[in-house]
Amino acid sequence: MSTREKTSEEVLLQEEVLTQNEIVLHNDDINTFDHVINTLIYACEHTAEQAEQCALLVHYKGKCTVKTGLLDDLKPRCSMLLEAGLSAEIV
Repeated sequence: MSTREKTSEEVLLQEEVLTQNEIVLHNDDINTFDHVINTLIYACEHTAEQAEQCALLVHYKGKCTVKTGLLDDLKPRCSMLLEAGLSAEIV
């Protein structure tokens, strides 16, 4: 692989990392653990274990990144979380 090819590949990888966004879920005193877990399974395609771990992190830490990806993928997922009454944002 030439130096030019290697540099080009590194730039593409950096650009991909920079275009990643996150859905951050925030704690609230309204929703039950079961509701949060079920919503994460539905909206973010988490396994039950992933959803439970995120719910616990949100509860104890106040917030948790629940999904990382491209903005076009995250927008509808974040909307589903919001529509389910959860507090979430894309950062």
